Amino acid sequence: MIPWLQIDTTRVPGAEVELRLMRRGDEFSMMLGQNELMNSRLSGVRGGACHARLQETRGRQAPAFADRRMGMGFTLRAALAVLGRDARIVVAELVPAVIAWARGPMAAIFGDSLSDPRADVREADVVDVIGSQQSVFDAILLDVDNGPEGLIRKANDALYDLKGLKAIRRALRPRGVLAVWSSGPNCVISKRLRDAGFDVNEVAIRATTSAAARGTSSGLRQPRQRGLIAVIRDE
Repeated sequence: MIPWLQIDTTRVPGAEVELRLMRRGDEFSMMLGQNELMNSRLSGVRGGACHARLQETRGRQAPAFADRRMGMGFTLRAALAVLGRDARIVVAELVPAVIAWARGPMAAIFGDSLSDPRADVREADVVDVIGSQQSVFDAILLDVDNGPEGLIRKANDALYDLKGLKAIRRALRPRGVLAVWSSGPNCVISKRLRDAGFDVNEVAIRATTSAAARGTSSGLRQPRQRGLIAVIRDE
């Protein structure tokens, strides 16, 4: 079996944790301690969930979409596949090294998505990007830590308190869509979203791998059902 190799490490701004980029053949993994944040073989959850939510923005003139976290580009590629040529996609990535990894060792995974004129990749905190906008975005996807429960940065909790959710609501256009990635159902955040003025719909997405990947024995945890809280605002 091909061994895992550590490609690079970096510190997450505002957190005393080390993020590691691992590689085994064509497979990449981002690790935080013993926790795997994401794997290049498991694209079904983020990409599929994004595709489902962005279908609701189709037909709008020049839709604008904001995504928190570049990661391995699952969401960005899914958004580019769904949105038209006049769309604008803002990706806010806090960790500079992750952007460098996307343009370097993981360039084959990202393909031409980073050079797509619709993509605007910013080295920035999504809190600042959202807080500085009003009625700008048709859709916002929060893919932070492992969901509303902060795993990496405690500051991320500010996105999910009532003040943060109201700021997100202001940044959305009428009938805008907010999709919140969560590792499972979360009744607390669902109630808080409703208190902030959102209508809430919870859906489950199953992680998928390629047929070739499913035939290997890597020790990677098996795909499982995960929750995405999809929030739609009607005005």
